[in-house]
Amino acid sequence: MKLQLVKFGTTLISRELGSEAFRAFQPTMRELSENEELEIDFSGVLTLSPSWADEFLTPLLNQLNDKLILLPSDNLSVHATLKILQEANKKEFRIKL
Repeated sequence: MKLQLVKFGTTLISRELGSEAFRAFQPTMRELSENEELEIDFSGVLTLSPSWADEFLTPLLNQLNDKLILLPSDNLSVHATLKILQEANKKEFRIKL
């Protein structure tokens, strides 16, 4: 399954909004089959803050582990945010090349 984060907006900031987006996505998460991967597409996202991503991506990483795949992005805020989260969580995201 592919999730386009832009469905939550182009400026993804604040813990509150990230948590709200995660809760809104939970019914869709239940539709994933046991072995299905979830691909996160950052296309169209202008800003991704560490706080929003920590509330949305970190729980997904904890739930899915290596079944969570991040699609490549040339967005510098995405790169910086992912680096911060990986260092803070001491867990690597799987990024599709």
